Amino acid sequence: MGVVIRDLPMDERPREKLLEHGCESLSNRELLAIILRVGTRRQSALSLADQVLAHFGSLRELREARCEELQAIEGIGLAKAAQILAALELGRRVQASVRMPTVVRTPQDASDLVMEHLRYLDREVMRLLLLDSKHQVIATPVVSVGTLNASMVHPREIFKECIRRSAAAVIAVHNHPSGDPSPSSEDIQVTKRLFQAGEILGIDLLDHIIIGDNRFVSMKEAGFLT
Repeated sequence: MGVVIRDLPMDERPREKLLEHGCESLSNRELLAIILRVGTRRQSALSLADQVLAHFGSLRELREARCEELQAIEGIGLAKAAQILAALELGRRVQASVRMPTVVRTPQDASDLVMEHLRYLDREVMRLLLLDSKHQVIATPVVSVGTLNASMVHPREIFKECIRRSAAAVIAVHNHPSGDPSPSSEDIQVTKRLFQAGEILGIDLLDHIIIGDNRFVSMKEAGFLT
């Protein structure tokens, strides 16, 4: 049988450490152990947390875990899997709510609006930020769900949403599942086509932003929006 948490010194127990020193003092395994609450007959909550983290390899991969994948780990039943998924989703929602601007003035504002929604996806997704004449957000519809490394989108799909919502301007955003937001040749071509279509329709394409893993590239700042 592994080490039981109650047998650890008081300052090494995750819950007591959190209460004494704050959440930021805890490692990923300690935070996960608190979420799990208890381990099994053969291992502590800390050991079980180690097993979960080792299985997925990173928090990014854990964020994408499905219930059945978690339950495949020895010691993780339906209740513990639900606890992990609920904690991850709550964290994502908190992060998204505190960073969400109502007015988009900069590429950083646009990135903040969608980063937590797009950065963990395993498929390329094209999302729009539809803006009114004061650059206030009207809606953020998804217009395309692609494959692992491509998001097929036609300008008509983009501007159909703009017209339907009476948007004065639009920012196109899509993710790179690899985590690297560097634009591909296709990204550059799509940006130019969208810009040209927007000029014809009188709807400004303000930017095309590529989301990576907590990083982004603004095609406008990179000089491709001309």
